[in-house]
Amino acid sequence: MDNRDQIARAFVSARRGAHGLSPYPGERPATMPEAYAIQDRAIALDGRPVAGWKVGKINPPLDAQLGTNRLAGPIFADQVVGIDTLSLPVIADGFAAAEAEFCVRVARGPAPGRTGLSLDEALELVDAVHIGIEIASSPYADINADGPLVTISDFGNNFGLLIGPEVPGWRDLSFLDLPVESRIDGVVVGEATARAMLDGPIGAVAFLVDCLAARGLSLEPGTWVSSGAVTGVHQIRPGQRFDAKFGELTVSCTIDAAPVMEGMQVEAMNGTGSL
Repeated sequence: MDNRDQIARAFVSARRGAHGLSPYPGERPATMPEAYAIQDRAIALDGRPVAGWKVGKINPPLDAQLGTNRLAGPIFADQVVGIDTLSLPVIADGFAAAEAEFCVRVARGPAPGRTGLSLDEALELVDAVHIGIEIASSPYADINADGPLVTISDFGNNFGLLIGPEVPGWRDLSFLDLPVESRIDGVVVGEATARAMLDGPIGAVAFLVDCLAARGLSLEPGTWVSSGAVTGVHQIRPGQRFDAKFGELTVSCTIDAAPVMEGMQVEAMNGTGSL
């Protein structure tokens, strides 16, 4: 078993078993292609359909070193939920955070081979923008501390997406200036607007087109793009409540400990067994 397969199997197993994982299960990736190769292997091992992609920011100076200011990870279909969902799970003894995000739905993919989209061209692919909450959770507690390449290697640190109400009049991009506020148990933990998010949620769509194309993948119609943490990454634990207010719109949930995934064999982390 090579290093890429070892890491992918360990993360898929730990996520299925909803338990922590320490230390990092192999030699850490040193390049973007290596990190995404681990992610792609894990997606194949996991086997669930991908309904969306989370996009996250890579901060300076690592953005210059890695040649990009964003990263991506899959959001599986069974972890995309609507506003009737009252709670979202995290891996309790790993890393867990909640993030206020704009959720962008793609109506159609770009023309085959088309990359380097302008913001206007990326906007033409979109048919809805909603508010939402991304759950960032990983079996590996140091996932964010160890940097973006490690984050990419474990599904970009995504563990679910709660899609809230649609943003009225989103096509004129005025939502970029909506005041966004995040609260944990009623206490404000972050405030910002999407205007400060690089080139904004539509820029996240343009980035994702290029990111997927480089991996031999495409942006499919109906895909959700969780476009980046507006107010920051807010660590959270089971039993707490997270509220995200976008202007007059609000989306909320409580946080629970994730159960073992039913109907799935949990593979030992030493790589024995089968996935």
